[in-house]
Amino acid sequence: MPKNSPEAVSLDSIGDQDRKTILRAIYAKVDVEPPVGERYEFALREIIRSAISDSGYRLDKDDTETLVEDLFAYVASFGPIDPYLQDPKISEVMVNGPDQVFIEKNGEMILTDTKFDSNEQVRFAINHMINPRGRFVNNKHPLVDSRLPDGSRLNAVIAPVSPEWPCITIRRFLKDKLTIEQLVELGSLSPKIAEFLAMCVQARLNIVIAGNTSSGKTTFLNNIAQHIPDWERIVTVEDSAELNLHQIHKISLEAQPPDYRGEGAVTIRDLVKNCLRMRPDRIIVGEVRGGEAMDMLQAMNTGHDGSLTTVHSNSPRDTISRLETMALMAGIEVPITAIRKQMASALNLIVYLSRMPDGSRRLTHVSEVVGMEGDVVTMTDLFVFQQTGLDENRKIKGVFKSTGLRPSFSRAFESGGYKMDAKWFMN
Repeated sequence: MPKNSPEAVSLDSIGDQDRKTILRAIYAKVDVEPPVGERYEFALREIIRSAISDSGYRLDKDDTETLVEDLFAYVASFGPIDPYLQDPKISEVMVNGPDQVFIEKNGEMILTDTKFDSNEQVRFAINHMINPRGRFVNNKHPLVDSRLPDGSRLNAVIAPVSPEWPCITIRRFLKDKLTIEQLVELGSLSPKIAEFLAMCVQARLNIVIAGNTSSGKTTFLNNIAQHIPDWERIVTVEDSAELNLHQIHKISLEAQPPDYRGEGAVTIRDLVKNCLRMRPDRIIVGEVRGGEAMDMLQAMNTGHDGSLTTVHSNSPRDTISRLETMALMAGIEVPITAIRKQMASALNLIVYLSRMPDGSRRLTHVSEVVGMEGDVVTMTDLFVFQQTGLDENRKIKGVFKSTGLRPSFSRAFESGGYKMDAKWFMN
């Protein structure tokens, strides 16, 4: 159809090629001036109307509005991955360009036959996910971390960082998280370890839950935090609000990225500092990634016993190294030995989780932070998972074993009115 036709045309005469022309115009306009914030839907419809007008197609008012809504439905959507975002069994969605979509379902990575129409449609899906939250991606801002309305975590990258195609990674926020009883049934930990950790939480020990990528750290944190007594005041600090605690006396704080002007950022460290002024009995930090590690350690050492957090690491020992490195990121000139003394004094337990080669998630170590020997933080394993082989389906088999050692905090534990059951430490 020729552009700038002097005669009005009907909606029926606009074919697929014409729609693609208008979509390219919409794409260009969105890239230059993203429709962000609360007026997202209104601003996007105005962009679509402008693209139709600029493309030279003369339609009457009713046909124009019909075409606007038709194009809006295409542009303002998650595209072909929308069904995966409705499936409660899918924990991750990964889009490697328009022709390759992976999902993780029930712990298994699956390559689907789902495809987007083009790179542009992937970009439209990204825009739809992040524009309402005041975020956008373009050539000057090719990376974005955000979240969906249900709390699922979103990362997107586009050119020039990802030169071939735009990519999306969505870590789902599953409302029906596994309970500790279900984790025991699945073989993620043993009943006596579950009982021991529940008592440690009640006894106000400082616990770090560590693990590799997608090992279930947040789910596990959510589970053991349920053992905090109802009368204690809990303040949670998270990048994206995922914890779902049943206690009444709780406050949830959530970090905020900068808006499209680069303003308004609120970091995890800002929130950890602020929550110390909120008279918390317990501080729970969803994940420490930077200088807030120092603030967390100082809080643990100044009367905020029973604090909980998670750390990404490769082993229980590496967890100490990671915390040390992150504490240095606080920019406070403190000798490394002083930081290690802070950790040795503040931390009681490191619970290490691992995503196994077969896709299962297991607790592999419960380690006590004992103290210092020279300038080294010393640790002792209390419980370990010992792999014994593979079953007929190539799934990992193994047993949870006590090392036979009782924790050094057992006397303080029992003086607080909590019984240390000797059966926990017997095989």
